[in-house]
Amino acid sequence: MGSSQRQFLLPILGLLVLFGTALSGVREVHDALELTGRKVIQPRFSTSVATDKYTPPEEMDPQYWYNIADEEITKRLQLPQPNAKKAKNIIMFLGDGMPLATVAAARILKGQRQGNTGEESSLSFERFPYTGLSRTYCSNAQVPDSACTATAYLCGVKTNIVNIGVSAAVDYNNCTASQDPANRLTSIAEWAQNAGKSTGIVTTTTLTHASPSGAYAKTANRMWECDTDVTSYGVDSSECIDMATQLVTQTPGKNFEIMFGGGMGKFLPNSIVDSHGNAGERSDGVNLLSKWQALHEGGVLVTNRKQLLSVNVSAVSSIVGLFQSQLMDFHEEADETFQPTLSELTEVAIKKLSQNENGYFVFIEGGLIDYGNHYTKAGYALDEALEFEKAIQLARDITDIEDTLIVVTADHGHAVSIAGYPGRGTPILGINQHDTDLNGVKYAVLNYAAGPNQYLDETGQRIPLDDILGADDAITPSYIYKDQGVHSGEDVGIFASGPQSHLFTGVMQQSTIPHLMAYASCIGSGQKVCDD
Repeated sequence: MGSSQRQFLLPILGLLVLFGTALSGVREVHDALELTGRKVIQPRFSTSVATDKYTPPEEMDPQYWYNIADEEITKRLQLPQPNAKKAKNIIMFLGDGMPLATVAAARILKGQRQGNTGEESSLSFERFPYTGLSRTYCSNAQVPDSACTATAYLCGVKTNIVNIGVSAAVDYNNCTASQDPANRLTSIAEWAQNAGKSTGIVTTTTLTHASPSGAYAKTANRMWECDTDVTSYGVDSSECIDMATQLVTQTPGKNFEIMFGGGMGKFLPNSIVDSHGNAGERSDGVNLLSKWQALHEGGVLVTNRKQLLSVNVSAVSSIVGLFQSQLMDFHEEADETFQPTLSELTEVAIKKLSQNENGYFVFIEGGLIDYGNHYTKAGYALDEALEFEKAIQLARDITDIEDTLIVVTADHGHAVSIAGYPGRGTPILGINQHDTDLNGVKYAVLNYAAGPNQYLDETGQRIPLDDILGADDAITPSYIYKDQGVHSGEDVGIFASGPQSHLFTGVMQQSTIPHLMAYASCIGSGQKVCDD
């Protein structure tokens, strides 16, 4: 093995250690200490210290964000309104960690997989008639995580990084403040339930992951997924209820008719082996799935694709699908006979929820786009984005555009770019053949700002990548040496189709999104199209 090969293999080996050497599944990458700024490594002899991230005092009051949403809705209503249709159903699709660069690259990859140059292709949601931009910063974070953003786009209030379902008056890991009724928020899922609608969550991560948890959880730390997690952060799990318990026993989670994702271990005691051959993670001895079954006499639990597709949705009251012990597998790595696709999850969810004559709200997340970008495996991120767009196309095909509003957006971006003047049809996962660096070395079409591999030789110079890139599982080059890719803080796209979709245009606060959906479906406490 040459010295150049050793140089770029060392970071890969480090990544394997971080994510699990067995490579038996997608490993968790989010670190609460890093997200909150408490993991800063100080230079030797430095007199500075890392301080908590600043939160503007006025933003600690949820009403501040409700007022902004009301203003942004009013501004849009002052424009000519093409119709006054009400949305009976709302489907929110969330591409986790899906910046516009990933959208564009996925579009190109889609076209190239079809044998075309790629740039002329389009994703299903890009053909929606209305588009806008969402401002993703959180109350104390210029660049956010999936917890504070989930609180914004599902609860309508911006909060501090790592928080879910509580206001910015709650500091990281502060159990007492998170229990204060004045700091606890309600989500659009609860607003929908109060209006008699059915509700559900679908994700390719875990049911207790940050994004879907925004629909039901209230916590000062996104990592409190089960009681063992709460205790590991020095908090009494009997005082601060973990998210898995909240989902099964509290409103609105206990009323969900659909819950599809991974994370079975968070619901089972460590004395039990789950359906996927792994021990549960709970230390309290509680079997939350047994408790859920007792609370839902007509409910059914499924753990694989065959079971899911065999369910007669008309004969059951609710369905829990837990398809992995932890995160679901990347589509590229999944056993397609065992793990259902996002499209299959979406179809079953819609068929079940559409039985309610009052309509439904469902949250559907392509959660592993984010993990592909964190791994700086652009091929995986783009493939997950293409699975995401397939599910959106299916949803639009099997629902009525006259009564079903579909909103597609992302929670935050990732620091990935498409750059360097490559010619039309250049493989999006490959090398830019039309430019070099100052040393005459060609470079990748896609690059990350931070990540595990800079592909440098022993003198610190870039090495040729022709025999390294191209495959979907290749690690894409990055500039800053870190164990993983990082989020980015630019605005993300919003794409809408259906009743009142014309309101999802222009630039808006991310926290306005659920208020607009509520306006369109006449739920919640704010303005409603029905008022007109």
